[in-house]
Amino acid sequence: MQLTISNPEGIVTGIQYNGISNLLEVLNDENDRGICLCRYWDLVWSDETTTRKKGNFDRMEGTSFKVIQQNEKQIELSFTRTWNSSLHGKVVPLNIDKRFVVLGGTSGFYTYAIYEHLKEWPAFDLDNTRIVFKLRNDKFHYMAIADDRQRYMPLPEDRREGRGQVLAYPEAVLLVNPVEPQFKGEVDDKYQYSCESRNNGVHGWICDDPAVGFWLITPSYEFRSGGPLKQFLTSHVGPTTLSVLHSTHYLGADMIAKFVANEPWKKVYGPVFVYLNSLLDHGDPLSLWQDAQKQMMNEVQRWPYDFLASQDFPPSDQRGKVSGRLLVKDRYVSDGNISADGAYVGLASPGDAGSWQLEAKGYQFWTETDKDGQFTINNIRPGVYNLYAWVPGFIGDYKYETLINISAGGNITVDDIVYEPPRNGSTLWEIGIPDRVASEFYIPDPNPKYVNKLYLNHTDRYRQYGLWERYAELYPDGDLVFTIGTSNYTKDWFFQQVTRKINNSTYEGTTWQIKFKLDEIDQNWTYTIRLALATANNANLQVKINDLNGNSSLLSTGVFGKDNTIARHGIHGLYRLFNISIPGAQLLQGNNTIFLTQASGTSPFEGIMYDYIRFEGPPSSNTIKNTRFR
Repeated sequence: MQLTISNPEGIVTGIQYNGISNLLEVLNDENDRGICLCRYWDLVWSDETTTRKKGNFDRMEGTSFKVIQQNEKQIELSFTRTWNSSLHGKVVPLNIDKRFVVLGGTSGFYTYAIYEHLKEWPAFDLDNTRIVFKLRNDKFHYMAIADDRQRYMPLPEDRREGRGQVLAYPEAVLLVNPVEPQFKGEVDDKYQYSCESRNNGVHGWICDDPAVGFWLITPSYEFRSGGPLKQFLTSHVGPTTLSVLHSTHYLGADMIAKFVANEPWKKVYGPVFVYLNSLLDHGDPLSLWQDAQKQMMNEVQRWPYDFLASQDFPPSDQRGKVSGRLLVKDRYVSDGNISADGAYVGLASPGDAGSWQLEAKGYQFWTETDKDGQFTINNIRPGVYNLYAWVPGFIGDYKYETLINISAGGNITVDDIVYEPPRNGSTLWEIGIPDRVASEFYIPDPNPKYVNKLYLNHTDRYRQYGLWERYAELYPDGDLVFTIGTSNYTKDWFFQQVTRKINNSTYEGTTWQIKFKLDEIDQNWTYTIRLALATANNANLQVKINDLNGNSSLLSTGVFGKDNTIARHGIHGLYRLFNISIPGAQLLQGNNTIFLTQASGTSPFEGIMYDYIRFEGPPSSNTIKNTRFR
């Protein structure tokens, strides 16, 4: 391997490997310095001087170069840019240090960057930051993200006018006259290849001739924003490979990292590993994917790396760990405490329960509990954190009230921690599974005109384009009605409550009904609806009981949510939980109806996805215990 980097900008201009003079695309437009703009770090930012709607684009070009370390085992290079007041409004107010590391005997290179905002510097917002590699489109045609998410991909020219037809937004293109006829009639959209942080360890491309793989390996997501469930772009037509470190995708403007004036901040993004592999014989090029996965596991075992020269990246012996056991206490499910099997436990910046979903400035460290609820979080950077958790099968978020202070080499064991999920009464009925996603509900087949063949008969069928239009086709004369005891949420509950298209340019909100029967009512009891949402986008949710036309709502949210999950083929965004009280006097003995109105109606992408709904009442013989109602 030979790596070429521009000096002093720090832009990778060439990767020579296995007889290919450059794995990177060399035909892209160049800037006035002759540097190909197809492999770089970048960010989007804004301040009080910004006039662009989407913020200022900054390619983070260095102005100074230095060899940090060089010996027979490794070399580490630094490309820096220092901010001063004369640059106010021109570039982001950060000191930036981009690093590249090559180890002897290693097929690839590491890259990381240190961002620093000094105390006396002005305010700014950081929308997103990432690393971009655009590969040669005459070489790399096969893309792999997971064992069941890989395929030969269309060409970038297939998306251009004459070959592709832009659909509801620029990212989605219908291939009407592709270079290779096999792709005709498919939809290409980069958001169909998004991935959660917890599963985003390796992705990339394969070249058939010669057999070469280009892989982006992220052995830890401690530096990514938003925790393990945050969704990021990966690889897509270009051929493009991204390491997205911070973005607002699937969460909206609430995810923007906002820095006030005089706020000191420093963060290390990365390292990520660009791994190259090849075949020594004439074997199957797809085996390069299996090798890349093995290499990812090797990198995970080596994390945190001990070969980086920066003092801002602590190695393992300068980090700490936390151990303990998580239990769940829900007396309506079990008389004793329940081991939190498969729960997520993590450390993130201090905040409210669930605040880790929108945390972007610090680091996060997560693990899963074993069947007994035991957990150990290793390799934690020194600092002060809250301990957070959530448990599949139970609603809500947990926060350990005592701050966790991690010191270098520290080993903390917490006493058994007990999460008591929200609960006021017995489960009279429930819809769905409390797992923060809407995938258990009914997801229709796509319109045959808008198909991505990868997701036909696939567990991720929700990634197909245009599923929001299928709602009105399935319910042409009225909205969804779900009857407890008769309906089945896997067949009768559409996975997203979207608007209804009236004509080519007009939409209206929708009202869903849940019908249920109560044989008896305790007039003195306050019943409860637990309404867990998997996502919301410009939604206005109103909840009423028995009288749709009445003036009184049990819940009226106003317009909320900027997740944009519907258009971007997601199954969840920001998790939200609403707890709604219903006086027994408002219920009827016999038949009752809950009305769920999503009142926003100006676009096809306004709506919500439900995670789980539960109706709680006083204990009775009809109480559901340790089951899921279908």
